[in-house]
Amino acid sequence: MQTRELGRSGLSISPLMLGGNVFGWTADEATSFAVLDAFVAGGGNAIDTADGYSVWVPGHVGGESETIIGKWLKRRGRRDDVVIATKVGWEVNAENKGLAKDYILRAVEGSLKRLGTDYIDLYQSHKDDPTVPVAETLEAYAQLVKAGKVRVIGASNFTAERLRESLAASQQHGFPRYETLQNLYNLYDREDFEKNLAPVLQQEGISAIPYYGLAAGFLTGKYRTEADLQKSARGGGVGQKYLNEKGLGILKAIDVVAERQQVSPAQVALAWLMQAPSVAAPIASATSVEQVTELLKATELQLSAEDVQTLEKAQSAAV
Repeated sequence: MQTRELGRSGLSISPLMLGGNVFGWTADEATSFAVLDAFVAGGGNAIDTADGYSVWVPGHVGGESETIIGKWLKRRGRRDDVVIATKVGWEVNAENKGLAKDYILRAVEGSLKRLGTDYIDLYQSHKDDPTVPVAETLEAYAQLVKAGKVRVIGASNFTAERLRESLAASQQHGFPRYETLQNLYNLYDREDFEKNLAPVLQQEGISAIPYYGLAAGFLTGKYRTEADLQKSARGGGVGQKYLNEKGLGILKAIDVVAERQQVSPAQVALAWLMQAPSVAAPIASATSVEQVTELLKATELQLSAEDVQTLEKAQSAAV
């Protein structure tokens, strides 16, 4: 599988990143192992997680996803074959959150232990922390890179303004810079990314690894009516945001392209992202081997100009 470089880092990944948010939540350990095995066997090499996954589940304390990935890495015994991306800064609990230097230096040790590794390939600020100067956060990362505990750093859920501010601080102080941006971007959620963030990424040579590439499952086509929302734990949130005239219009356009190409709606939605400027790899999660196999097929799909126009027309009609 052809790989793509993350920013100017020299680190390359497959054009699809596997989301680890479901590990320990809607995918138990055995299922997670099967999904991870299928992803790597199919040519994928990039796995995204966070220390905050999955604090939203009753009884969970955070780190559940990292722990499962760590167990899988140990069982597999080939750490260098995969690129592990994790994140810091989400509120795990009242005492563990944010991007202060002392917290990052403490939190990374927990992630390293749970992952069972002595280095993290891509360490990301999970969300901006306006209470901390960007230079302080970057100084922490500089220390971790120098120590060999982190290879590359990235940002997530940052505005264009704060990303620019961070890049300026990196240049001024000689700190590592954010090589990736993990923000919301998909066929439905486009305006903020394309208007505000994409110009910064293209100008600075930063790679996007968008999350919710399938709009929490909506763009797979499995949620088309109110009754469909009962199909999964994520259904309620999907219905509130995406099950509307705009969403159904986009699904209709995806269906047209999927029929034309003889592929699934999910493959169309992901292939569109893979062909978008500055995108290295969209992130998509899976809870079965069958889903992984389907998602990986998107890496082989080339949308035609007609396909892209069909999808763009649906967007224009939805505005």
